[in-house]
Amino acid sequence: MAFNKTIITSIILLSMSNMINAQVIEEEIIEEEILEEEILDENISEVGIIIENVISTPLKEKTLTKEISGNIRGDYRFYPEDALYPGQKPDYFSTVFNPELYLEWAKGKQLIQFKGFSRLNQHDNNQTHWDVRELYYQRVIKKWEISIGAKQIYWGFTESNHLANVINQDDFLECNDIEKKLGQPMVHLSFSPKFGVFDLMVMPYFRKLQFPGQNGRGRPPFQIADKTLYESEHEEYNPDLALRWSHSIKSFDLAVSHFYGTSRTPLFRTEFSPSINSVVITPFHELINQTALEFQLTTGAMLWKLEAIHRFSERKTIKAFTAGGEYTFSNVFKTDLGFLVEYTFDDRGDESINGLNDDFFVGMRIGFNDKQSTDFLGGANIDREKGTITFFAEANRRIGDSWKISAKALGFDKVDDTDFLYLIRKDGFVEFSLAKYF
Repeated sequence: MAFNKTIITSIILLSMSNMINAQVIEEEIIEEEILEEEILDENISEVGIIIENVISTPLKEKTLTKEISGNIRGDYRFYPEDALYPGQKPDYFSTVFNPELYLEWAKGKQLIQFKGFSRLNQHDNNQTHWDVRELYYQRVIKKWEISIGAKQIYWGFTESNHLANVINQDDFLECNDIEKKLGQPMVHLSFSPKFGVFDLMVMPYFRKLQFPGQNGRGRPPFQIADKTLYESEHEEYNPDLALRWSHSIKSFDLAVSHFYGTSRTPLFRTEFSPSINSVVITPFHELINQTALEFQLTTGAMLWKLEAIHRFSERKTIKAFTAGGEYTFSNVFKTDLGFLVEYTFDDRGDESINGLNDDFFVGMRIGFNDKQSTDFLGGANIDREKGTITFFAEANRRIGDSWKISAKALGFDKVDDTDFLYLIRKDGFVEFSLAKYF
């Protein structure tokens, strides 16, 4: 009996030992499976991150960059001299709004640019106007750029006159400011190899010159006809074409261009209008071919500048140039002081609306190099033969990070009665502006 009990006890102990070993093995298997699952989860997570990066990379290239900016400005303009014509006022207040929008994607290879302008004038309904200065789509493909829409193109280097700058129409409602231009619809193709930049512009539509109304200053005494005459049978839809090559080599800048199309500067024809029983002036725009040369050379503190044109039409051939230079004295009482001298010759003579046909220009530019970016520019055009003087001055200064105060003055003296400027000889003004940028 004792032997049998011993055998039974041994069998029980052996069975329990096997069960314990089996449980241990099972727990080890479970732990291994859990570990394998954790490793698998980590691998899947890493693969997911890699896949996500691969997928998102093209999306990042297409990320849209958006910038909204611009300014709103208040202008107060005072005319010291009595008005020449009925309805004109001694002072004018106006509000200006300049919104801007910039959209960019595909790492800058595609973009949309918008610049708007609007002015609300206190007295003159014509000078209450708006314009799309720029609104175009641009695509960049290696060394090529193509733009479709309205653009502003500025050519030339001289300060007092811009003979080569023929693409955009002047915004004459902004009172003799040659820097203010209307947006020009175009298809613009640009190619940039190592030896310069080639520009081709096709412009399907011409924009008319606008004049101040009855209550506005800076207008002639006669009434401007509502209609506009054109030499082209296509009128304002005549296709204009411009080609330009420009290049910079160290301190030397050079450009050669040719423009064919409707002249931006009108001639004036006198007509009798039976409806108002009076004489009216009708603008007439001829077709022109204009070849222009632009040149600028930097020699130390001296800038040498030249713009020259050769223009021909069925009516006449015109030659004109503006040449001169600007010398800057740096760090004079912590300011940069520049002196400008230029001479303009234009054989259009009295046809030139701005009166620059045989004129010297002398001017001064001051950069104060302060935190407020204070600057000043002033000068005078003096007609060598007739003695007519046109002078201007403008100054700007930032206030804080988003405000800017400006002052501007324009005046005339000894205006010859054969000059076009004689018709607006008492429309010199002083203007103060306050702008808020955003």
